[in-house]
Amino acid sequence: MVAYLLISIRCALGAGIRDGFSPRNRAMFEPTSQKPASGPEPPSERKTGVRWSLGLSAKLLALTVAVVATAEIAVLVPTIANYRIAWLSDRLAAARTAALVLDAAPQEGISPDLTRQLLESVGAKVIVVKREDTRRLLAASDMPPEADVHLDMRQTTLWSAVRDVFDTLMARNGRIIRVLGDPPSGADFIEIVLSETPLRAAMLRFAATVLLVSLVVAVVAGVLVYVSLNWLFVRPMRRFTERISAFRENPEDASRIIVPSGRSDEIGTAEEALEEMQRELSQTLHQKSHLAALGLAVSKINHDLRNLLASAQLISDRLAALPDPTVQRFAPKLLAALDRAITYCEQTLSYGRAKEPLPERRDVELAHLFDEVRDTLGLQPGAGVAWVTDVERGLVADADPDQLFRVVLNIARNALQALEVRAPADPERDQIRVRARRKAAAVEIEISDTGPGIPAARREHLFEAFVSSARRGGTGLGLPIAGELVRAHGGEIRLLDAQVGTTFRITIPDQPGDRHHHRERIRA
Repeated sequence: MVAYLLISIRCALGAGIRDGFSPRNRAMFEPTSQKPASGPEPPSERKTGVRWSLGLSAKLLALTVAVVATAEIAVLVPTIANYRIAWLSDRLAAARTAALVLDAAPQEGISPDLTRQLLESVGAKVIVVKREDTRRLLAASDMPPEADVHLDMRQTTLWSAVRDVFDTLMARNGRIIRVLGDPPSGADFIEIVLSETPLRAAMLRFAATVLLVSLVVAVVAGVLVYVSLNWLFVRPMRRFTERISAFRENPEDASRIIVPSGRSDEIGTAEEALEEMQRELSQTLHQKSHLAALGLAVSKINHDLRNLLASAQLISDRLAALPDPTVQRFAPKLLAALDRAITYCEQTLSYGRAKEPLPERRDVELAHLFDEVRDTLGLQPGAGVAWVTDVERGLVADADPDQLFRVVLNIARNALQALEVRAPADPERDQIRVRARRKAAAVEIEISDTGPGIPAARREHLFEAFVSSARRGGTGLGLPIAGELVRAHGGEIRLLDAQVGTTFRITIPDQPGDRHHHRERIRA
């Protein structure tokens, strides 16, 4: 049986080598003379060492064979032990029948031929019956042999029967055993002495028959178990790995995303989790591609746009020389806006870099900066949207003026666009409020509006590029750029909970060496 187990496992491993090795693993065992003599090896074909691995199907087949073979061994030995007990019990039953015949016949009427026939029918050499204190020899061969092993069938247990099986199978030919059993009525016990060789031969024949039947059952059971497990687990896992490999080749192809089979077990849960992960990864890659395409497009128009702005700046310089009071009032703002636009154009690809340029910090008068933002948005008195500021007198922030201007402008523009959706505009209802105050060694700026607010679904992605935009045609870059600029100052920007509209709070801390300087300016 052990030899059968080893042969079965060896066959399973042979099948696994053919079925379970990937092309790369099979190539490891090919002669080196068949490999190309030169040229770099593709990354997918590079080998870090010989790895001998079986596929899941081969492992399942080997495990099935091993389990079935172990079960056969566990069942075969008790079956043979039971057969041995039955064989000896039959001999004792025949001896009891012979004892009844011999007891009934007169002693002088029993011929030697009848005695020999009775012994041959029982398969024994001696038949003895014990009654009370006497032992009566009912039949015996010419020369009764001496018993080598004594066995009492009345005290046989399962463990002793299993042990005796191995003892019988390994016994020498011609060994004599003495067997005791239940006697006929009126006696204490009956005993027979017989050769163990016929018993051993019968056990071997029975074992061969059982083994043959077990082999057939094992093959049928193994095939059924293998097919069932292969259908339930191996095929879904193979499909699972194939979909992962296909998605790896082109993650941006949505058709390669796995479609869950709808199973309610662990494999179905893994398929659903994989689908969600692949969709998120595919969307992320699309966003990265969008960002790369945007950077390429901006780089192409950057040169021409900068030239156009330079031409507009020259014309503005000529307008600034005119003596008209209205021109003199608006020309400085126009020139400042053009200078800022040219600077933005020169740094237009900065968002695509690892980070924005480091801020050039200095004192920024917040009231004046808020007025510039208002003028840039065109929110003069009488406009449809009211601009309300609440700033401490003389309040300054330690920040880069251009970057802080961009932060406030981006947030205020978003607020204006949200308010313009509700037409007609009403200054009493539609307002943008800007509030600034100093808090310890930092300046807090709150920008709020009375618009419809931000839906809860977009609150978690406000500062992610191309995600937070709710306006048709928007780029979704305003808040991400504002967040990056604020973090460059060591500050924080976050959305506050508000009953009406939207409120953002910007915190710009002072530089450590300038805290005392700013406190003195506030006192002045």
